[in-house]
Amino acid sequence: MTAGANDPVTGDRDTPPASVYNIANLLTLLRIALVPLFVWLLFLDGTGWRLAAFAVFAAASITDKIDGDIARARGLVTDFGKIADPIADKALTGAALISLSILGELWWWVTAAIMVREIGITLLRLVVIRYGVIPASKGGKLKTMLQVIAIGLFILPGPLDPIRWATMAAALIVTLVTGVDYIVQAWRLRHARGRPRGEAA
Repeated sequence: MTAGANDPVTGDRDTPPASVYNIANLLTLLRIALVPLFVWLLFLDGTGWRLAAFAVFAAASITDKIDGDIARARGLVTDFGKIADPIADKALTGAALISLSILGELWWWVTAAIMVREIGITLLRLVVIRYGVIPASKGGKLKTMLQVIAIGLFILPGPLDPIRWATMAAALIVTLVTGVDYIVQAWRLRHARGRPRGEAA
């Protein structure tokens, strides 16, 4: 048997890369496609429309968890997915925050602070990718969860203001703290590696 080809010890080195046309990437594209529908529903008057907007937002948020789990479990991780998944996340949360601020239900400075952090850290990761990948931290996952819950509470109709603002405050704090943590990680990665990956010493 040729080493590396279906070798039980070394593993199958000849396994072809996952096709970009897979269920995980399809779910990511679905999440992006749901964004305009969600925004349209959010701007319609009436409790029923608000509940419909919440349902679409919840469904889109759930696909974020599902597509990642499927991609890792089935070996469907692709370069396209690595790029499209965070874009889909930012598109959904960004559209929700901006829409809520336009409607006068969320202070603009809160939306601005979160969006600047999200876009800034995404760009930072692209800049330092030559030196290595900054992995998602537990704080980053907590940040995402708090943002989704807080936005969902703002979308839902009803007298939920104390819970809404308390959750959004927690989301904002964790968002900013993890942003600083990612900056520190990027600085350490840049100085620890010294040279971009693949560049001769």
